[in-house]
Amino acid sequence: MSELNKIALKILSNGKGILAADESNGTMTKRLDSVNIPSTSENRLLFRETLFSSESMKDCIGGVILYDETINQVSSLKKPIPDMISETGAVPGIKVDTGAKVLANSPEEKITEGLDGLRERLKKYYELGARFTKWRGVFNITKKYPSKLSIHSNAHALARYSNLVQECRMVPIIEPEVLMDGDHSANDCLNKTSEVIKRCFEELIIHQVDLTGIILKPNMILAGNKSKNKISNEEVSSKTLECLKNSVPSEVPGIAFLSGGQSEIEATENLNLINKNNDTNFLITYSYGRALQQSALKFWSENIKNLTGTQNIFNHRAKMCTLAAQGKWSKELENR
Repeated sequence: MSELNKIALKILSNGKGILAADESNGTMTKRLDSVNIPSTSENRLLFRETLFSSESMKDCIGGVILYDETINQVSSLKKPIPDMISETGAVPGIKVDTGAKVLANSPEEKITEGLDGLRERLKKYYELGARFTKWRGVFNITKKYPSKLSIHSNAHALARYSNLVQECRMVPIIEPEVLMDGDHSANDCLNKTSEVIKRCFEELIIHQVDLTGIILKPNMILAGNKSKNKISNEEVSSKTLECLKNSVPSEVPGIAFLSGGQSEIEATENLNLINKNNDTNFLITYSYGRALQQSALKFWSENIKNLTGTQNIFNHRAKMCTLAAQGKWSKELENR
């Protein structure tokens, strides 16, 4: 087992998942504005630190994706945030892309930037304690899109990013997100997601990336949020597994799904069914942001000093997601 493979398995094993706490300051401001809390660096740190010191970090969370601001912050107990996370047994990670910008020659689509100066930034993040990273490519579905230009450009960027990350002895999370925005069918999502993931792996192989030392973070296969033809949770599970089996090389140790706009319960229920029906060798778990944090954020906003109450809400959600990552979740458990 390579060092990278060991890190990936530590993050994903035993039903553990990834807490995506890598919202940019702009995104975090929108989240805090929505619950009427001022978005100061102190408040952003207070909410995140409350989650990072929760009991479920030990049993449910294998890795935490941080943002540049957070990885450089110090907790109220005067501990660097990466150290605080490591002490729970979870692995600190860092988002390293600099965001999705308009794609030249295809202004309706996006290309993710951040390769310039990445090697130097990775060295700094490694010294701060990060052992895995994240880069997100984003694709929208319409009759025309995603275009070949978008698919190839983003796959190439993900491969170049992965090379640099592994060179720095960290595990790259590959996140090609096909958005659920639109009126497309689940079959459109299946076809386009498969095309995107296949192209990503073609580029990763060309760039000689060690596939045993990566984590794939894809979307589940869903109908568009404006589609009149929604599919059942069972169909989400079967189509998602079909996509993985046809698109992902067997060397990849695991898949950590993004929630992609699903509610907390939807994201948990779909993950549970995917694991119940899982006939692959992949470890299949979660890498959720809102679907892990939303209820906790709402509760916290009512009294930002009630840290224990906030942690109880987060602990419950993390426990439900971890049960789903083992195929052991049920709706009845939500109300216990």
